[in-house]
Amino acid sequence: MNSSPESNNPNKKSLYFKKREIALWSGSVMLIVLSFLIFDRSNGLTLIASLIGVTSLIFCAKGNPVGQVLMIVFSILYGIISYGFAYYGEMITYLGMTLPMAVFSLISWLRNPYEKNRSEVKVNQISIKETIFMCLLTAAVTVVFYFILEYFHTANMVPSTISIATSFAAAYLTFRRSPYFALVYGMNDVVLIVLWVLATMEETRYLSVVVCFIAFFVNDLYGYISWKKMEKRQDGGR
Repeated sequence: MNSSPESNNPNKKSLYFKKREIALWSGSVMLIVLSFLIFDRSNGLTLIASLIGVTSLIFCAKGNPVGQVLMIVFSILYGIISYGFAYYGEMITYLGMTLPMAVFSLISWLRNPYEKNRSEVKVNQISIKETIFMCLLTAAVTVVFYFILEYFHTANMVPSTISIATSFAAAYLTFRRSPYFALVYGMNDVVLIVLWVLATMEETRYLSVVVCFIAFFVNDLYGYISWKKMEKRQDGGR
């Protein structure tokens, strides 16, 4: 079987992002922009945050530290948006927890490259003992934040509190370079979809935020699949 001239060309470089990843990112961007034009048109900060967020996820799916840099920016913008709707739980969670954890994760990812490849982090596996520790720590953080949210009269307390638990667990797993961080972030996306659907019932312009987190959910599921494949490849296919 003869190879094509292109396959024999050593100078031909493959794209960093696979076609399905480009399609996923492009589709997500189109969906977010379209929903903004239909339901919002006024809050440009929401659009910018959504585009940065979905871009960070496609980099995170590759295990690239750039994803954490973009997540830091997204956390700041999302905190501002949450403050505008009195979702103080989301604001406190992202500015006081997700943001610093993204910084720690960035440091962790940069310090643990896969075979000196700075654009891909070494996948890590956490033990059952550490998983139990994470669950206990998550419970403790959630209890503390619950009383903080109650003090600030946070809107929709139940989903806001659940969001704290899922956000912290996901941030912890991201810091520890576990493939399950994307899966837990997917769970958090579901909670956030519920939160912003409730907000949309009062102001329809927030429907664009709902669409944003639906796109995030799909990207996080892909991120989990990508990391499991990356884990298998790094382990030599075992």
